Amino acid sequence: MTVDTNSLDMHRHETDAGVLVPGIGAPSTVACLRSLRPRGIPTVVASETAETPAASSTYCDDFVRVPDPRADLHAYGDALLELANRPDVRTIIPVREEDVYVLANRKDAFAEVVETNWPDFETLRRVQDRVELFAAADAAGVAVPETAVFDQWDDWEQETIVKPRYTVAAPAYLGSNTDVESIGSTEYQIPGAPPDPQALVEERGHMPLVQERIDDSREFAFFALYDEGKPVATFQHCQRRGWKYCGGPSAYRETVYDQDLEDAGRAILDELEWHGLAMVEFLRDESDEEYKLMEINPRFWSSLPFSVRAGADFPYYYWQQALGEPIEDDASYEVGIGGHLLRGELSHVHSVLTEEYPMVERPSLPSTLVDVAASLVREPRFDYAVADDPAPFFQDGLNLLRAFRESRSDPEPVVEDENDRERSRSNELPQIEPLVRDDDEAEPPSPTSQGITQASHQLDD
Repeated sequence: MTVDTNSLDMHRHETDAGVLVPGIGAPSTVACLRSLRPRGIPTVVASETAETPAASSTYCDDFVRVPDPRADLHAYGDALLELANRPDVRTIIPVREEDVYVLANRKDAFAEVVETNWPDFETLRRVQDRVELFAAADAAGVAVPETAVFDQWDDWEQETIVKPRYTVAAPAYLGSNTDVESIGSTEYQIPGAPPDPQALVEERGHMPLVQERIDDSREFAFFALYDEGKPVATFQHCQRRGWKYCGGPSAYRETVYDQDLEDAGRAILDELEWHGLAMVEFLRDESDEEYKLMEINPRFWSSLPFSVRAGADFPYYYWQQALGEPIEDDASYEVGIGGHLLRGELSHVHSVLTEEYPMVERPSLPSTLVDVAASLVREPRFDYAVADDPAPFFQDGLNLLRAFRESRSDPEPVVEDENDRERSRSNELPQIEPLVRDDDEAEPPSPTSQGITQASHQLDD
């Protein structure tokens, strides 16, 4: 559907070439369309399902069905490369781990037909392999929680989490012969109850990591667009509420600015000589007042609509950088404002009402309802719900209702996996993030037999 850009007070690019954006359940795809199409930049959405909210957006010019990357990552990469040959595609925007993996892994092939505004594969590996990431953090002087590969951890009396070593189930990490489609989510471990190592490795397809638990559910994020090792645009927010009261993907967040957070985020990206997008996620350890690195999401984050609303228009910055244009970033955004994912707020309230996590104190339901209601009135900014493009909000709601009905009709629903983490148990409110599996875009935490599953990495937020 073509937008009448004459009615929009926006800059128009004199070009027929546009962007290809994978269509996922998180709001990031829609945020890209809403930023770029009103500027006259054509948009193509590619997804394995026509029910992705982006397909119904006013700002979607074309929709193309592609293979599910979780089922066949190689075929998905082939489909993206074929689409990249279209004359109306100038660049591709990664919005999940699978996207940036196939783009970086075949960067030379993509570079022949589109602008490749993402890192090379060796650099990406240093981010998607958390062992290498934490080694880079150590070299950069950035604090990290105490972490070790599972078979090297021996202190199970303290509060810990078990998390995947990698952020995507891919042949370069797990081996070409693996049949594992999901590397699992992050699990809180109850002190004194270590998991069965053989079962853990068989389920995840690799030896995961163990990490000390940081006792703070707030997540701080440093967002950036880098150009060959140099930052060109940055942004910060603090997650105030997750999908679960113990954390998980972002339901409500507020803009912040902290020089210590800025320094830590830049230090690790500088060490990596980064190029492209990055969400650098931290928890603040109040015991030593340090930001500790949790992970880096090397693509657009789930809460992207909020970044744009706050004044950091990263989709447009990405487009400008891809075309070699100067970035029109005045380095300012409004600090202290908030924004919501309404589905996430509903999930948060449901979590307080029905769930219990032994290591996290449950807030009272009345205080939670007051906090949520007050913030909705005070900060009426929503990831999907906007007046000029309402269809994605309603499609997301339909997806939620459909998943809820399916969960009720299935006597033994399967919980998969964060940047991940896709189907809810029958006694939980289902979450529709079928294509994302990291801290900022993960499946919400849920109890497990030996620990408590937490949305890993995303997040994003």
